Amino acid sequence: MKKAGLIVAVLAGISVWQPAPAQVKTEVPPPEPGARPVVLERITIHGASLEGNLEGNAVDREALVFLPPSYAKEKKRRYPVVYALHGYSIGAAQWSQEIHATQTVAGAFAKGVPEMIVVLPDSKTVHNGSMYSSSVTTGDFEKYVARDVVAYMDAHYRTIAKRSSRGLVGHSMGGYGASRIGMKHPEVFGSLYIMSPCCMAARGAGPATAEMEKALAAVQSAADSAKLPFMMRTTLATASAWSPNPKNPPLYFDLPVKDGAVQKDVLDRWAANAPLVFVHQYIGNLRQYKAIAMDVGDKDGLRGGAQRLHEILDTYGIVNAFEVYAGDHTSAVPVRFQNFVLPFFGRSLCSGMGCQ
Repeated sequence: MKKAGLIVAVLAGISVWQPAPAQVKTEVPPPEPGARPVVLERITIHGASLEGNLEGNAVDREALVFLPPSYAKEKKRRYPVVYALHGYSIGAAQWSQEIHATQTVAGAFAKGVPEMIVVLPDSKTVHNGSMYSSSVTTGDFEKYVARDVVAYMDAHYRTIAKRSSRGLVGHSMGGYGASRIGMKHPEVFGSLYIMSPCCMAARGAGPATAEMEKALAAVQSAADSAKLPFMMRTTLATASAWSPNPKNPPLYFDLPVKDGAVQKDVLDRWAANAPLVFVHQYIGNLRQYKAIAMDVGDKDGLRGGAQRLHEILDTYGIVNAFEVYAGDHTSAVPVRFQNFVLPFFGRSLCSGMGCQ
């Protein structure tokens, strides 16, 4: 098999991710009458888990914190926290705009959802996305979210610092991140919502072009990566996250084809990062969640992976809500966030006295 043949296999798993301009084409719910404004704070969180990463990704990273209307006045009140993970090719700031967070978070509260803090951490990297994975090349973004970001919030805001009062949600690459981090860190989070997750299954192979092979082989720097088409950059991001190699400069990762030959060991490493492969190892962890929900559009190319995860959880008797709604990958994300995601956490997170 040619190197380019495998490139398409890689892209087949993530080709339904849309470039950033397309992601903003989405349905927005109307403003809720009488909604009280939330307060947006832009903060910087130091990522101890990211220190020493070979790619040179920022260790001090922006995060967006949305504080509920009562936060400033009710000085003794503590709040549950929802951590929301963005998708590939965008950072926290752009995803905030795409889900119209200041409007949809306030709208959810106006519709009766108990007040909570909503946090959008940033995970954009040299190749446009960390996959929320553990890699010496990108940095350990899995632990950055589960440890560094959570610890910062508990130290600097009036959170309820209990797993029962922490929720994790993500969309697309963020949905992958929510599934991965959720399965591995039930000691941190108590409720889990997975939106249109990408990258659930191990990759296969397919036809491609010699031009793609040549373009990937020519990448030697971040500047070279930035010139590539969207889908080729996802290949680099995947390799950076799932097949790091500290002895392979300048990019410090292995591609799944070398000199025209498929590298089975690299494909095996990629498969080991597929939630549909590793979920069976974490069934005990998933049983610890108070609530798990997933959704995906009926016209979303990622529907099959989400459906299969739902079926696996059902097989093990793990209660989970699963909805296929009318829409594609990006058509209804703000609506879902306001009217489904935040109400789900309003019901499932502990917000009163005696949270365990």
